[in-house]
Amino acid sequence: MILIRTMLTGLVLLAATAPAGAADHCFSRNEQKAKAAAHAVVPLSRVIRQVKPHGEVIQARLCERGGKLVYLLTVLAADGKVAHTSVDAAEAAPPGPRAQGS
Repeated sequence: MILIRTMLTGLVLLAATAPAGAADHCFSRNEQKAKAAAHAVVPLSRVIRQVKPHGEVIQARLCERGGKLVYLLTVLAADGKVAHTSVDAAEAAPPGPRAQGS
């Protein structure tokens, strides 16, 4: 896992990671909506707004990884490169996408 510090709306911890592995448990859309309704996670729309400067989110999943809830995102950058990243779904620390295949 790559840890990066950056200024966005303050000092936040970013984590760029590979896509979901077999050990991840990803939730169905209904389970994801239930987690959001229970305020267990920040809204996905907020995360997408935070990622917007890095590119367009083309896939998003809510998963449990290592006992934590994370959004696993696939982001398409303006230069056409695809990046995979995870965002802490409880705190919405914005990601620093990592390009794939570069």
